[in-house]
Amino acid sequence: MQKLKIALVVQRYGLEVNGGAELECRLYAERLIPFYDVTVLTTCAIDYVTWKNEYSAGTEIINGVRVIRFPTDRERNQQSFGKIHEKVMANMGNREEEIEWMEEQGPVSPGLIEYIKNSRDEYASFVFMTYLYYLTFHGLPFVAGKSVLIPTAHDEPPIYLSIFKNVFTMPKAIFYNTPSEKVFVHKLFSNQNIPSEVGGAGVDLPELMDSGDFCARYGIRNPYMVYVGRIDESKGCRELFDYLDYYNAKRKEKGQTPLTLVLVGKEILEVPKRDDIISLGFVSENDKYAAILESEFLVLPSRFESLSIVVLEAFRLKKAVLVNGHCEVLKDHCKISNGGFYYLSKEEFALYVDYLLLHPDVRRQMGRNGRMYQKQYYSWDSIITKLCELINFAAK
Repeated sequence: MQKLKIALVVQRYGLEVNGGAELECRLYAERLIPFYDVTVLTTCAIDYVTWKNEYSAGTEIINGVRVIRFPTDRERNQQSFGKIHEKVMANMGNREEEIEWMEEQGPVSPGLIEYIKNSRDEYASFVFMTYLYYLTFHGLPFVAGKSVLIPTAHDEPPIYLSIFKNVFTMPKAIFYNTPSEKVFVHKLFSNQNIPSEVGGAGVDLPELMDSGDFCARYGIRNPYMVYVGRIDESKGCRELFDYLDYYNAKRKEKGQTPLTLVLVGKEILEVPKRDDIISLGFVSENDKYAAILESEFLVLPSRFESLSIVVLEAFRLKKAVLVNGHCEVLKDHCKISNGGFYYLSKEEFALYVDYLLLHPDVRRQMGRNGRMYQKQYYSWDSIITKLCELINFAAK
């Protein structure tokens, strides 16, 4: 029997693009191959800040997935984007200016949009990854009747722009990452009539994982807490550095040695040159997991997450987490799993860090709780089954 031909649309795609919605898209695409003839439609960009064309345009195969790349027409102009961004986020822009904001944000790829328009009868269904960008905003309307939206939505300023009302009300089906995302979107857009499922992402661990000499190779002293992800102000990293400074000042007052923060990920924000912060940059998957395994716990300071694969990875490795309580998704992970703490201030941050360090038995039990939660709610078999159901529905 011939497989249905489907397209996944995402702003960036590749082995070098290893975070957020783009990684989630790749994980889906690779697991949909047994069930569909899968094509990914994306741009030639690697960097989400510049949208510079770095990949070659055309078709290539990545881990068995056909990928068709289209060039971006221009790189993002940070000055003009910053100007319109400030205006519309202050609720001072009209619809035309919100559309201008979308164009300035990018990635602008009319060729990709034209391909969607001209090829809509070639594919049984189109899956759009994230609500936020140009490709979903301009591409989804051409194929709304056969579309699945994976919005990766959370409570952030852009989602309140008027231009996103149609994005959330025209897809044939929606695949949410978490129950709290679904509740938030329903409340904001009153789109309960659109068929939906809650999925998310599973966790893949290397078959052979060895953390034995990790700390020695990188010159890391125990104990340490670990942050994994893009090192960026928008991810709460600047606040994390300030909170760590506050916490270690208190340790110094008590005559204790400072706690080390180990960072794993690409540096967008300049990392302070301090003895209590070690930035490893981009590392192998084995070393990423080793960094989590050898840590006392994972810390995630972001206020804006729609799922957080790294929290699920930490849970899979039986590690407790400490997260920003201003993010409902992260708070729900902790409350439902009893696998970590969430903080709302630097005082609470310091309190919970101390508690986790001083109570290893509780910390280990939290890690076990997290593992059970990840296994129950975020297994790949269940996730892909639900996603296939929505794709088949959209293809009818």
